Amino acid sequence: MRERLEARKVVMANMSTRCKVATEDAKKQEEMLSTEVRSLLVAGTSLSVARKRLQEANRLLTEERGCVKLKNVQRKLRARQQYMISQVSLLYPVKILVGPAQEQELESYSSSSRLGNPSASKPVNQGSLTILGLNLTLLPFTKMSFFTDKKEVQRSATALGYVAHAVSLIASYLQVPLRYPLRLGGSRSYINDHASSIDPASSDLSLDTTLSANVKLAEFPLFLEGQDTTRAAYAVFLLNKDIEQLLNFIGVKSLGPRHVLANLKELLRSVQSSEYIDT
Repeated sequence: MRERLEARKVVMANMSTRCKVATEDAKKQEEMLSTEVRSLLVAGTSLSVARKRLQEANRLLTEERGCVKLKNVQRKLRARQQYMISQVSLLYPVKILVGPAQEQELESYSSSSRLGNPSASKPVNQGSLTILGLNLTLLPFTKMSFFTDKKEVQRSATALGYVAHAVSLIASYLQVPLRYPLRLGGSRSYINDHASSIDPASSDLSLDTTLSANVKLAEFPLFLEGQDTTRAAYAVFLLNKDIEQLLNFIGVKSLGPRHVLANLKELLRSVQSSEYIDT
């Protein structure tokens, strides 16, 4: 009987210990749950306040005065953008010189190239376009040689630097991140392309983070002197794509992949028109 009594005492002691441990765990769980409940209550209160603010904003917006106020703010913003871009137009005027039309040659990347528009129409004019008095009449890149006029090459590089700066300013005023970023340097400017520098072996990778780590910026020169003519041609092609991106942003159709100055002139004209503010 004594042995049984001692065994029962040991069992009761073990059960008492387990009960104490379970009680402590329950208290910890209760404290954690109470903390989470308080956090949920605070979050619920914040959500309720935010919902009321949203409902009030929607109510004000749906009212006649709210819509009018929003449209007025949008018109002021567009008017400000129009004014800033008009200053760019004064800084880099694109004008038409009376004379025979001169086509911008980009034989290395013709209208059938990638990202090109084979059905694009040429701008209708009877003169050559200039930016700040400089022509952008690039010679066919397949005809570049040692005997090519260096002054003509330098003038084209300067004109491309003007175009690059104007495009960069317009994109910043319209708050449009350019698909092909520019590195400005006057007549020694560059344009960057992400897609051209992707390692082909990285196409088998499944993780986006690993893929993005393998993507590097490839720079292409917007000038011909001392550069590969194919890379320079591709740089002009990408610059025109940036202008097309800005045209598409304001809802205007591009004039084609070969007409850098014509597209820039159309962009400046469209932004400075009265329809831009009323859009």
